[in-house]
Amino acid sequence: MRKQIHVFYSGLVQGVGFRFTAREIAYELNVSGWVKNLRDGRVELVAEAEEEVLKEFLERINRYFSRYIQDTQIDWLTATGGFKGFEIRFI
Repeated sequence: MRKQIHVFYSGLVQGVGFRFTAREIAYELNVSGWVKNLRDGRVELVAEAEEEVLKEFLERINRYFSRYIQDTQIDWLTATGGFKGFEIRFI
């Protein structure tokens, strides 16, 4: 079943390649959505895929950036199907 996640990462998550790595992982797993830096220093991410794929996506992000992430807020939602590919958005 397809799901959507809306995630906010906080910590030292900007300037460490977070968005580009998230995009690469998304491409590898065929996840759609977007990621962007926020002015308050957090990173916001919205992604859609099968639930198990999203869990793998989150696990890989955590594996790469565990030393930089201080907090993760995740909301699980119903997929909208409104994304094509995965992109980096800018403020």
